[in-house]
Amino acid sequence: MGYLNSIAGIQADGSPVSGGGLSQNGKFSYGYASSPGKRASMEDFYETRIDGVDGEIVGLFGVFDGHGGARAAEYVKQNLFSNLIRHPKFISDTKSAIADAYNHTDSEFLKSENNQNRDAGSTASTAVLVGDRLLVANVGDSRAVICRGGNAIAVSRDHKPDQTDERQRIEDAGGFVMWAGTWRVGGVLAVSRAFGDRLLKQYVVADPEIQEEVVDGSLEFLILASDGLWDVVSNEEAVAMIKPIEDPEQAAKKLMEEAYQRGSADNITCVVVRFLGGQDKNV
Repeated sequence: MGYLNSIAGIQADGSPVSGGGLSQNGKFSYGYASSPGKRASMEDFYETRIDGVDGEIVGLFGVFDGHGGARAAEYVKQNLFSNLIRHPKFISDTKSAIADAYNHTDSEFLKSENNQNRDAGSTASTAVLVGDRLLVANVGDSRAVICRGGNAIAVSRDHKPDQTDERQRIEDAGGFVMWAGTWRVGGVLAVSRAFGDRLLKQYVVADPEIQEEVVDGSLEFLILASDGLWDVVSNEEAVAMIKPIEDPEQAAKKLMEEAYQRGSADNITCVVVRFLGGQDKNV
């Protein structure tokens, strides 16, 4: 399956989609599952991509949860990873390349929307696999969780306006955070970092938080998912639920179906990446 890209979205009748693949070097497999859930419209997108950069096989995985329409999420899905792998420092300084790619993609999206009186935005939770390095980046509240040595570990932080440092950053920029059913930037937006959101841009930045993990025998799998999963399933529950499921596509479908059964009111998108190096040690 090597270099095939998956196509994001849903089938025409709105039913869930799922799929997966295996890296050509046999080091990881991946699966995804995505559904509108109980919503009439679909604003979640995902990307699962395997590419070659400077002779390295690179895995690129992302979940993008749109708000105010699907345009921002779709744009980020189509452009973020292309911008990243073209970055001159992608291999030599991957962290700064990711930060640059997030901000560049954000400014290009805002430019592309310039003539329109629109204000779409999107979260992003991405994972980049280069050699034995896993770099997880995020803006917003789509979350990344790994299973290492049997334990669930969050490797991203949900960006919510009421977090002390996020509130401070917003207020320092001249904005405000207020309660309107939940804490919101300017009384409007329930995440404090995102792509797009032109009208709130000086407060709602697209600067990602980036965490690096070593891919070794204790790293079992990674879950990236929109808040349609995390609203109703804890990190620990998600990890325990799919630990016995070797096929990552089946694992992603299990998470999606469980979130739906638990009453998630949102679109639900899950990507699972299984690292094949250390599996035999868990016998």
